[in-house]
Amino acid sequence: KFELRKLREREHILQGLAIAVDNLDEVIKICRSSKNLQDVKDVLSERFSLSQIQAEAIARMQLYQLSNMERQKIIDELADIEAKIAELEAILADENKVYQIIIEELAEIRRKFNDDRRTQIETVSGEVDIEDLIPVEDCVVTYTNIGYIKRMPVDEYKTQKRGGRGVSGMKQRDEDFVNEMFISSTHDNVLFITNKGIMFKKKCYELPEGSKASRGVNIINLLPLGEDEKIAAMIKTTDFDEDKYLIMVTKNGKIKRTNLSKYKNVRKNGLIAIGLDEGDEIAGVRLTKGDAELIVATYKGRAIRIKESVIRALSRSAHGVRAIKLREGDYVVSMARVREGATVLTVTDKGQGRRSDLDSYRVQGRGGFGLLNYKTSDEKGYVCGIKVIDETDDIILISNDGVVIRIRACDIRVMSRYATGVKVMRINGEDNRVVAFTRAEHDDDEEIATIEEPTEEELKAEADSALLEEQGEKDEEEVVETDDEDEEIVEE
Repeated sequence: KFELRKLREREHILQGLAIAVDNLDEVIKICRSSKNLQDVKDVLSERFSLSQIQAEAIARMQLYQLSNMERQKIIDELADIEAKIAELEAILADENKVYQIIIEELAEIRRKFNDDRRTQIETVSGEVDIEDLIPVEDCVVTYTNIGYIKRMPVDEYKTQKRGGRGVSGMKQRDEDFVNEMFISSTHDNVLFITNKGIMFKKKCYELPEGSKASRGVNIINLLPLGEDEKIAAMIKTTDFDEDKYLIMVTKNGKIKRTNLSKYKNVRKNGLIAIGLDEGDEIAGVRLTKGDAELIVATYKGRAIRIKESVIRALSRSAHGVRAIKLREGDYVVSMARVREGATVLTVTDKGQGRRSDLDSYRVQGRGGFGLLNYKTSDEKGYVCGIKVIDETDDIILISNDGVVIRIRACDIRVMSRYATGVKVMRINGEDNRVVAFTRAEHDDDEEIATIEEPTEEELKAEADSALLEEQGEKDEEEVVETDDEDEEIVEE
């Protein structure tokens, strides 16, 4: 049928060319006098009763081709095509002829390719791993105060200048807000550490996918949490190598270091991750390769930088040792890992923030009061957390009323530890506050809004205030390490 259709198309054009040869002088005159190609087609079609296809074929020929056309060649080709058309129509009209041609063609194929199969066909044993079917892509994982979790594509967020009001991040109840957020690959393992020191494990792609406005799924539908048990920290990891360590810090200032391989086999009903004293909770978790330096920050603005090497490795269920000594009413809010060439970002719950050089946080002995990280107050706010970030990073912040904003790290000024900083997120209402923030890779395609920069007078006043704070600061005497380490607990 395909060959027949092509032959009929050629037959139709040849019939038009035959008419053109019979009226060659007039056709050439029309081609020369017409304004354009369409004009040629219209005149030819009307004058000689040609179809648009026939007129198109004639109009697109060069004049020398028209002049050199021989009528006999056209007639001979037309006769040959008509004979082939008749033959094909006869074949298609006779089913036996069709089958005979199929048999002959199959026999010819067998003659040409009659050799042994080279491809080995084997039966695959076992089941297909569902993970192989999941695409590898980055996503933002969020977890709310009353236990709703979801993952979203990382490009859901628009980059804005700092101080912008952001876009709505989710629909939620009045009493709910996001308190955990990080960037992860869909194939990463996500470790969930509860306030009671129990660990659960899920693949990131197993977490429910949601939109920016959706609330997600409650964690009790994913993990078998006990009564009064909630997720205190989440961390991602691609593997459980022997050269990696999991470091946990608690609100009461305890810190514990355990080889990551101890957490490889996490049961569905959970695994003991750390032993906790009564009333203590998890404040932060980090993965290291055994030689890291860590900064532990508190709610009331203290921070201590310590070497990982001063923390000996303990068992899964050990309680840990003292990381920082706390004043009354203070507690640990965050722990960050030092990275060369980066800066320390501190953000308060009132939306103030600033970056400081890592060198301004000198290494101290474990168990001391640490250094002044931020001069907190009811007006400026109290420390929400710290992050060690790069100049090229983006920062995603979220408030307890569900507003999300994405800013560039380079837009946040580098200042001393004594400076208040700049407004990184404007907070609406007395009861609202920044509850979480995370770093993300910068995307040049994201939209950037115009923002209000601080005046020179405001910057000068800030610098003068920071200088006075620096001159008046007296760091507390470092506490000598005490032998408060737990005995190694044998794992069952």
